[in-house]
This record gives sequence, C-alpha cells and structure tokens, in this order.
Amino acid sequence: MSDQPFSERFGRVDVERERSQSALDERVCRLICPMAAAMVGVCLTGIGLLHVGIASGRRGSFADDLLAIDALIFLIAMLASYLAVRTPTARRSAWLHRLEQVADATFIIAMLLLTAACFVITYAVSA
Repeated sequence: MSDQPFSERFGRVDVERERSQSALDERVCRLICPMAAAMVGVCLTGIGLLHVGIASGRRGSFADDLLAIDALIFLIAMLASYLAVRTPTARRSAWLHRLEQVADATFIIAMLLLTAACFVITYAVSA
C-alpha cells in the first residue's frame, strides 16, 4: 500500500475527478460551438430555399418561421459554449458548468425544433 494517509489519497482522487470533469465539460463546449454555428447556416439555407419557393408562386409556410426561431436557439447554444470556453480559468468551474448546461439544453431544443420544421416542410410540399 501507499505511505500516504487515506485522506490525502482521497483528496487527490477528488482533484483528479474534478479536473477530468472540467476537461470533459470543455470538450463538450468545444464540440457544441462549431456544430451549433453550422446548424445556424443550415437553418438560414432552409429559410432561403423556402423563400425561393414562395417567390415562385407557392404559398407561404410556417416552416420558415420555425427555422428562424431555430437559428436563434442554435445561436444561443453556440454563444453559451463559446463563452464557457473563453471564461478565464480562475472563474471557470462555476461558469463552465452553468454555460455548458445552457449550451446542451438549447442545442437539444434546437435540434428537436429543426426536426419539427423538417416535418412541416415535408408535409407542406407534399400537400
């Protein structure tokens, strides 16, 4: 066994666990940021395509409104993850976890809304 008392070994494990959790949260934020930014582009492309369809004589759709709201939610996810990554190290522990939760939640909500918009587009085009 080790010469160190159990409390020192236990404390070291907690520090290592906290470091790995912080690194994990930072990796999640680094993944969400570019994906959310790309999804804003997808939403804007969808809005543009719907407006081309409307200009060619088709009636307007609720889908472009959904995509516009969706782009804003993806933007919130991207900004939250960006701010979590850019927060100074001294304040990172409290802010990182909160911003990471905001980024996760808004990214999932935006993906669900994008799926709903896809259904609206699909059934509006086929109707």
